[in-house]
Amino acid sequence: MKILLLSAILFFFTPVSQTGNPKFPGSEITFQKANREHNPANPYYIIISKKTYELKVYDNQGWYATYPCVFGSNDLRDKYMEGDKRTPEGDFKVILKKNSGKWAYELLLNYPNQESFVKFKERKSEGVIPRNAKIGGGIAIHATRPQEEWTVDYYQNWTDGCISLKYKEAADLYSYIPVGTPVKIVP
Repeated sequence: MKILLLSAILFFFTPVSQTGNPKFPGSEITFQKANREHNPANPYYIIISKKTYELKVYDNQGWYATYPCVFGSNDLRDKYMEGDKRTPEGDFKVILKKNSGKWAYELLLNYPNQESFVKFKERKSEGVIPRNAKIGGGIAIHATRPQEEWTVDYYQNWTDGCISLKYKEAADLYSYIPVGTPVKIVP
């Protein structure tokens, strides 16, 4: 009975945006289903929060799963250029699934995309990054090595800008997320 009452209280006091979508815990970011293309064959979309170190999967019914994750460098700002080890922010899609020897279960994202190039060119023209800088690429959601899952437990950012999950959790995500799945990476 106490659990039922607590659940009801949490439901009624969950903050929502003006569109009626739930707010991401601890931030002012709202989930935008409207940005997602309707695809009955793929009900999933992913929202990754750098602030909470979480990858959340949603389907047409709402929240589906949450996985703890880590990123590139400890500098959690948006990716500026190749070699900065930062994880990019923005709207992406899974463009390739591969089971590689190095990172096992890997979901490659379409970084850089048009949005990424616009930000990159603006930063170059403003002198924020060097004129000879390159945008980089190869950003993916992938597993840790099986013996290095502790990096996720202790929030040890270690990748070159990718999003890394524990080995077994990356295998689980890989098992049901299809190519074309939208991915939003937020601060």
